[in-house]
Amino acid sequence: MWKNKRKILLLLIDIILLNIAYFLAFYLRFDYNIPHQYFLLYKKTFYIVVTVTVVTFIFFKQYNKIWRYASLHDIMDLIIFTTIGSAMAAFVLLFLQIHLPRSIYPLYWFLSALLIGGSRIAYRSYMENSSKGKVKNIKYKKVLIVGAGDAGRILVREIKNHPETGLKPVAIVDDDVSKLHRSIDDVPVVGKIDDIQEVITEKEIDEVIFAIPSAPRTVLKKVIDKCSEMRIKVKTLPAIYELVDGTISISSIRDVDINDLLGREPVKIDLEEISSYIKGKKVMVTGGGGSIGSELCRQIARFSPSRLIILDIYENNMYEVQQELKRKYPKLDIVCLVANIREGKKMNKIFSKYTPDIVFHAAAHKHVPLMEDSPHEAIKNNVYGTLNLVKVSDLYNVNRFVMISTDKAVNPTSVMGASKRICEMIIQEYDKRSKTEFVAVRFGNVLGSNGSVIPLFKKQIAEGGPVTVTHEEVKRYFMTIPEAVQLVIQAGAMAKGGEIFVLDMGEPVKIIDLARTLIRLSGFEPDVDIPIKIIGLRPGEKLFEELLISDDKYVSTKHEKIFIEKPVSVDYGNLILTLEKYKDKIDDMDEDEIREFIKLLVPEYNPDYQRSLMEEVAATEVE
Repeated sequence: MWKNKRKILLLLIDIILLNIAYFLAFYLRFDYNIPHQYFLLYKKTFYIVVTVTVVTFIFFKQYNKIWRYASLHDIMDLIIFTTIGSAMAAFVLLFLQIHLPRSIYPLYWFLSALLIGGSRIAYRSYMENSSKGKVKNIKYKKVLIVGAGDAGRILVREIKNHPETGLKPVAIVDDDVSKLHRSIDDVPVVGKIDDIQEVITEKEIDEVIFAIPSAPRTVLKKVIDKCSEMRIKVKTLPAIYELVDGTISISSIRDVDINDLLGREPVKIDLEEISSYIKGKKVMVTGGGGSIGSELCRQIARFSPSRLIILDIYENNMYEVQQELKRKYPKLDIVCLVANIREGKKMNKIFSKYTPDIVFHAAAHKHVPLMEDSPHEAIKNNVYGTLNLVKVSDLYNVNRFVMISTDKAVNPTSVMGASKRICEMIIQEYDKRSKTEFVAVRFGNVLGSNGSVIPLFKKQIAEGGPVTVTHEEVKRYFMTIPEAVQLVIQAGAMAKGGEIFVLDMGEPVKIIDLARTLIRLSGFEPDVDIPIKIIGLRPGEKLFEELLISDDKYVSTKHEKIFIEKPVSVDYGNLILTLEKYKDKIDDMDEDEIREFIKLLVPEYNPDYQRSLMEEVAATEVE
């Protein structure tokens, strides 16, 4: 209701101001003494001129703007539309054969732009001062902004326009020496990024905001490292590729999270190549409710498939993904199926009905320690579930089948890793005799996925610790979920059939270092406020993971972060025969028999890895 009242009030004010501008044009033109005949001309035409100008404003939606937050761009638009309105008014008068002194037209344009623009600026100033009065009792946090570019300038203005946030920008740092000792909206640029710690001390900074969306992640990591040493919280604007519409506002500011600490640039994908193989196709994602599966669904939806088929055994997560995609892509044909990939007949019916063109297979049991205690389930779900999907994909002529694998499949020490290695072997076997292009994509840990170490650490920190780390030397490869999924989709576009694509995960990260960084980001000091406790390796866990079976057995691709592992010689005939032979016996086997069965298929599987490791450690300590 108030919104409509505000528009009507603004419209009435504009009518009054435009009439004043029109009258003043006559008044100035005739040196403050309007002749009688021209005063009659003014009275005859003012309603035409004002109406045409206001209609122009309405046409260009000037009354839909929130003038409280008017920017220079908005004022420039207003001047442009005032120019158009003045020109249209002159055209109408000429069309009606009403002739005014020619100087009236530019005078009316100038005065109307001055009065209308001035009214908007005055309104914004009034609202700013009014807001400051309402929040004058707030205790402000002193903010240091990193970046004196466009984003930093907009951010300074946004913070000043929103005093209710309790933030006060007091200084800026930037590595561009030409900006040093200058100021943005009265906030001085006092130094370079290397000077952050001195500035924090001198200005008594409470919080730092990183405002260089286009900066490499290495620069952000450098800022975070410097601030974490001083226990100062860092917030950031999203990277430029995350700011979809390019708009920067208070709501854009977010806490720095662990994804920002990889020190690696975001991956680049070939949008045209991806779009060409997904657009208009029926795409199925198994495990579509999981961390990887749901992100696959989100990113696939961007490329306009004719139908997106989401399959998962757990309905709750799948429902959330479905509702999210319906909101974002209301025209997308989405089918959600609750089904178990272990059920061969069910998979046959689904593929017969929906005939997918592309399958992304992300459904799997993935938790290493849990699968050590339930090896039967790992084999039934990961191996035989994959085999079911591979068979029906072959039967119903799926164009492309992309399976998600893991670095734990390389020289596996766990049942889960070994089960994934068997899946890779199945993929390569079936590709040799099928029209379907079967490929696998292998990568390491993804930050923030269900059951990963980061959510666990955050929970432990929230509870006051301790943060538990299995071993001082444990290292893992990490990638963000969106990065991993983008590369999976890109690898699918590059598939010729039979490849095991390996993603470049950068350098491995020590888990204990990750724990310390996350504790500092949370505002605490490791081993002072929050203790770190070493609890020992979990069942099936290795000190470090590998991405390649052999370092010299891979080839590069046209994408700098995607490699192809050269096939390892495997008796594929024996693989399928063995799988079929034991298919109905899995539940009757004990855990030792399951592990022996795995060794038949994966000779490099080493379930005694931890015992050997402990023996080595003990021998070293004796020496």
